[in-house]
Amino acid sequence: MFISKSVEDTIAAGRTYGQNAAKGDVFALAGDLGAGKTQFVKGFVAGLGSNAEVTSPTFVLVHEYGDGRLPVYHFDFYRLEQSDAVLRLGFDEYVFGDGVSLIEWADRYPDLIPQGAKWLSFALEGESGRVIREGTPS
Repeated sequence: MFISKSVEDTIAAGRTYGQNAAKGDVFALAGDLGAGKTQFVKGFVAGLGSNAEVTSPTFVLVHEYGDGRLPVYHFDFYRLEQSDAVLRLGFDEYVFGDGVSLIEWADRYPDLIPQGAKWLSFALEGESGRVIREGTPS
């Protein structure tokens, strides 16, 4: 469990995960709106050495960041109405490909998440705190 007291803490946590990421890693992110998932991804991408400007792919389903040590595929299932939409994008080719996949709102379609994915749950705590826990959300 990691307790973040600021946006900067959440970004720093993501940076640490990114520095330690390996080809083929999949990170399934779960948590309420504003709980820090996208901030974590910003740090993660930076931790891989990318200078990309990270934004939530809510309306496009996936952003690709390729200028770091490994390519990053950043998915957002928040507005996804049916899992078929992401499958038509070639989801399996991304998550079983040559990079790292981060999936926001992964708990909306847990059946799409590959076995062995690293689940991270984000929760609000107080005014500006966040709790990041490893493990499948309950």
